[in-house]
Amino acid sequence: MERAAPQPPSRVDLLAYGRAVLRAALIPAAAIVVALSIGAVIIAISGANPLVAYGALFEGGLGSGRALSRTLEKATPLIFGGLAVALAFKCGLFNIGAQGQLLLGAIFAGYIGFAIQGLPAVVHISLALLIGALMGALWAAIAGALKAFTGAHEVITTIMLNFVAFNLTDWLADGPWKDRSPGNIVARTPTIAPEARLPDIAGVPLGIILAVLAALAVWWLIWRTTIGFELRTVGQNASAARYAGISVRRMTLLALILSGFLAGIGGAVETLGVVGRFQPGFNAGLGFNAITIALLARTNPIAVIPASLLIGVMQAGASRMQFNSGAASEIIDVIQALILFFVAADSMIRWVLRVRAEEGERVTLSSGWGS
Repeated sequence: MERAAPQPPSRVDLLAYGRAVLRAALIPAAAIVVALSIGAVIIAISGANPLVAYGALFEGGLGSGRALSRTLEKATPLIFGGLAVALAFKCGLFNIGAQGQLLLGAIFAGYIGFAIQGLPAVVHISLALLIGALMGALWAAIAGALKAFTGAHEVITTIMLNFVAFNLTDWLADGPWKDRSPGNIVARTPTIAPEARLPDIAGVPLGIILAVLAALAVWWLIWRTTIGFELRTVGQNASAARYAGISVRRMTLLALILSGFLAGIGGAVETLGVVGRFQPGFNAGLGFNAITIALLARTNPIAVIPASLLIGVMQAGASRMQFNSGAASEIIDVIQALILFFVAADSMIRWVLRVRAEEGERVTLSSGWGS
């Protein structure tokens, strides 16, 4: 018997899909608009012109080839961090430890970059990225094992591990791995070898290409594989997943390992493609901004890309905004915090827009303190 040819999607199906996409984007878009509006009020109160400030902000992030390059540099580690947090969210886990995992990935990639000499570029870069990713995964695995086998909540353990990572990387950068070149008095590692630097491909930084490919890979993992189905099932209802024969412990551990792997790559890319060495403070806030990005993207791996680019534009253009308008660059941090607030507390935005939450639209931040 011949199998019937698959039918193309009907116009009704396409319209329904389009409406679903627009609905999913409505709340994050409204949160951005509200945050920018409140930011404009704050700018005006500070004595600056909001129109001039925002014009300078986007000019500094998108107004030239150099500005766009800075935006891509800022956005690249944010994409990896956003993917890390979003992947954990899918399993009902709140990985606040992306910052620590990113730092471990950054400093160990830097170590491979300066400690090993003479390797071909493709081998050196691949090795440094791999070690950075594995260190991030190992750091996250500690919290994953504690969650899976003792029930310790990942919010607490990842916060504590962040502090350990801060101090460990500071010690390494100011101790055994410190740059001993004459005249250096700051805590930092030596410059990585030229062969370990991430190159540009046709004028596009290799880091952003890897970030986009990672987003596609995470989307495929979550929505097109058995592992992704099990991760999502555990995130939606751990008890039902356990009843269905899914190992909740294994999925919990795997989700945090994969999350840390992505955060570690983000740190490695920052070291190899932007800074050229590890220096404490240069990576500050990247892992925490990843939470904003994951929520703004509604934990959708593909939506992490534009969300990261938006934050990248804001960070790249902050200095231009301050110079042209006199508005404090810290206002950018306020706007980012407001975006996070309105996306997380989306009931306020829904009340303003009179939009009712549909089944499955809400983001599950955590599976609960006692789970």
